[in-house]
Amino acid sequence: MAGSGYKDLREKLKSMMPYRDNYKGNSLRDPTESPYGAIVGGAAAVERKRKYHEDSDSEPSDYEEEQQQKEEEEARKVKSGIRQLRLFSPDECAKIEARIEDVVSRAEKGLYKEHTVDRAPLRNKYFFGEGYTYGSQLQRRGPGQERLYPQGEVDAIPEWVHDLVIRKLVEHRVIPEGFVNSAVINDYQPGGCIVSHVDPIHIFERPIVSVSFFSDSALCFGCKFQFKPIRVSEPVLFLPVRRGSVTVLSGYAADEITHCIRPQDIKERRAVIILRKTRLDAPRLETKSLSSSVLPPGYTSDRLSGSNRDQILKPKRSHRKADPDAAHRPRILEMDKEENRRSVLLPKHRRRSNFSSENYWRRSYEYTEDYDEEEEDGSPARKVKMRRH
Repeated sequence: MAGSGYKDLREKLKSMMPYRDNYKGNSLRDPTESPYGAIVGGAAAVERKRKYHEDSDSEPSDYEEEQQQKEEEEARKVKSGIRQLRLFSPDECAKIEARIEDVVSRAEKGLYKEHTVDRAPLRNKYFFGEGYTYGSQLQRRGPGQERLYPQGEVDAIPEWVHDLVIRKLVEHRVIPEGFVNSAVINDYQPGGCIVSHVDPIHIFERPIVSVSFFSDSALCFGCKFQFKPIRVSEPVLFLPVRRGSVTVLSGYAADEITHCIRPQDIKERRAVIILRKTRLDAPRLETKSLSSSVLPPGYTSDRLSGSNRDQILKPKRSHRKADPDAAHRPRILEMDKEENRRSVLLPKHRRRSNFSSENYWRRSYEYTEDYDEEEEDGSPARKVKMRRH
């Protein structure tokens, strides 16, 4: 090392890779800029792309320019439906966060009704006032299939939510008096997320109001999720959400584009209180349809209350474990069945090859030599027993 002018191997490696420091971390972002400092999307995202093209020799194509214009226009539409306010001080946040901790504690002790609490990996939901079916709880999947639970199936909105949160929103004219009849607390652990969705239009009025606690995070619009492993596309708009801030969604941001919380945006525990109003004509599950499939003989509708509720209501989630080998198990197709029927009736040299149903029929002369040798053996054709999956 002394002869080469380097004190140790690290200096030599660093001189051989001068580009490494430039690209360490996120080189596209100004190191002095906070990751949640400003809304990113639309013009800001396009500016980064333009800077890339300016640095490169090639000019952006007409298609790329058209896509940039579309992204800018959609980002403007999303921004037009977003309103953010910083209403809650750190002391007020601390009081509300202590109340949220109390909700978590009561849920762990089983003090809430069954449909008040919905648990998922790294995310728990607590419904108050009104609850509804969604996701895997739906009998039929797809938008518009969500249903409110029968009245009284979830606990009432706690008084502290009215006193500490809703009252302040009314005072600052964020929402009118008496607007909120549904409050949901989402409690996220680091790495938790909620996939892209639109709050059911047939269930909830607009606007949708959310208040964030415990830590800073972000809300993303227009993302697409992929799973195993989980991956999320770049958002149309990245909206920083700070502790104690209020986010109000309406118009295009609430109805015309999905919003989500990405796993990479939950770096610390975060909770959000979502305040909404249900529509008067929102579809609602009937008590009979909710419990008839699990009612034991002798139960009547007047027994759907009190301590009996936990035993007779249908569970919200299925606890069956998925078969990890199901995706790799060969499927029995109609053409496979036909192949096995032919294996008994046809001569060996005309039988189908034993690879798979997707392979083509081999010409008979390809098997002539094998056919002559197998006939001498005299082994009878074996009938394959089919198994259904």
